[in-house]
Amino acid sequence: MRKNHFLMYFFLLLSLTIAGVGCNPKSQSSGGSSNGNLRIAVIPKGTSHQFWKSVHAGALRAAEELGGVEILWKGPETEADTAGQISVVKNFITNQVDGICLAPNHSQALVDVTAEANAVGIPVVVFDSGLGDGADIVSYVATDNYHGGQLAAETLAEAIGHEGKVVLLRYKEGSESTEQREKGFLDALSKESRIEVLSSDQYAGTTTQEAMEKATQLLNKYRDQVNGIFAVCEPNCNGTLEALTQTGLAGKVKFVAFDPSDRLIQGISDGSVSGIVLQDPYEMGRQSVRAVVEHIKKQEVKSVISTGEYVATASNQSTDPFTRLLNPEQAD
Repeated sequence: MRKNHFLMYFFLLLSLTIAGVGCNPKSQSSGGSSNGNLRIAVIPKGTSHQFWKSVHAGALRAAEELGGVEILWKGPETEADTAGQISVVKNFITNQVDGICLAPNHSQALVDVTAEANAVGIPVVVFDSGLGDGADIVSYVATDNYHGGQLAAETLAEAIGHEGKVVLLRYKEGSESTEQREKGFLDALSKESRIEVLSSDQYAGTTTQEAMEKATQLLNKYRDQVNGIFAVCEPNCNGTLEALTQTGLAGKVKFVAFDPSDRLIQGISDGSVSGIVLQDPYEMGRQSVRAVVEHIKKQEVKSVISTGEYVATASNQSTDPFTRLLNPEQAD
């Protein structure tokens, strides 16, 4: 009889334990990691460019400021790997992180996986590049990319004396941030009656090598006509500057870039780059993490958070805030 009572007591405890676990499938996520920290996944478009390393540094800074936050940084190596980025998001959902900060490398392809995060109660902040309809996000933290494109057009127009022929080198289809830059550039140039756009439908691809090859083709095709060129992101700009150098057109064809690199910054000084449109990737990473954590803590968060846009030129590159934005802090 005593043995039967013991067995009944044992199975009662076992059933209560199982029931307790089953009632809270996100218990690890809601309580953070084993050390009590909130676990925030930060997922860039890629991990190889300076821009994303600066986003990472800003995210780490936010975690330090807030306390009790662990940054889980992971993204595809290249910005062309949309399937890889989707896989990263799915893995973080499976691991029940507390929040996700995502820079979608395709505005439509990342909608479904973001909705999957919504479905299990993981809040998502989108940064750098927008997301299409079909999923809920806490906030969109980004540059006003359309305005950035307008600034590029104004800078290039001034560089060529508001008269001449120019080329727009696009990035890739589905990248919302660069599509907005391209649109802003073309809309602003449409107001310049003496400027003609020679080409605006060519995509450079996601690597410096691809951009160099495409830019070289266009520069050779329009060699005797082109006065200016605009490329819309760091890898494209590095490739375009190399193409200008190899074709002997550096400094002759005015060039406006978007996002800095060491070579592009050097180009401002030597005259091969007329201007660089700048974002604030460090602040983008910082504000994204702060937004998702504040949401988790039931604080009010703005639906759109702008991190600003600027143009560095030879005349202002040594002044604030351009010195900081040209050489933003980067994570190791």
